[in-house]
Amino acid sequence: MIQMIHVTKTFDEDVSALIDISLHIPKGELAFVTGPTGAGKTTLLRLLYRDEVPTSGQVLVQGRNVSRLSDGELPWLRRSIGIIFQDFKLLNDRSVYENLAFVCRILGYPQAEEKKRVTQALSLVNLGARSHLIPYHLAGGEQQRVAIARALVNRPSLILADEPTGNLDSRSGEEILSIFERLNEDGVTVVLVTHDSSISARAQRILHLQDGLLVSEEQRSP
Repeated sequence: MIQMIHVTKTFDEDVSALIDISLHIPKGELAFVTGPTGAGKTTLLRLLYRDEVPTSGQVLVQGRNVSRLSDGELPWLRRSIGIIFQDFKLLNDRSVYENLAFVCRILGYPQAEEKKRVTQALSLVNLGARSHLIPYHLAGGEQQRVAIARALVNRPSLILADEPTGNLDSRSGEEILSIFERLNEDGVTVVLVTHDSSISARAQRILHLQDGLLVSEEQRSP
């Protein structure tokens, strides 16, 4: 599913966010990328969905070198990935339903398919009854669930989540992690970035970054 081969990412010529990273995350795995602030975790995710390109090395997603994708091929990559941000990035002038419907319209789904996908995604995160609300009227954990639902409307095979529990209380964080575990049980590959080492025990693979280096990697039984 994901391979990085001797990947280095340097900013401003002398600041290396990632240094000679090589890793493999198979299809269907639940992988956590851990490490302190500034370790390079978010940069790693941004390389996977081609928001950044490596200074050197190769980044492969589903067997394709994403750095070499043309502008016309990028929609293929983005449709196969669901991206979840720590700060939610929801549209606060639109309802929960419209936040998801907006993605469907960008992807060109007809209205009937849009309604089906939005309804199913909100049901997966148990927010169907709150679809009419504006996101800022929701609690933090509910807003994160909206962000997850938005990432699911295109039914991705890969979920990338950047600190999805970082702004939440422990109970809400547990609910969010349970959603990712259920998605993974259904065959979705999940890569979750966190600085909280206490939650990484739930992962099948743990990748620990420190100062841009992959300093350890642990494989656990699912």
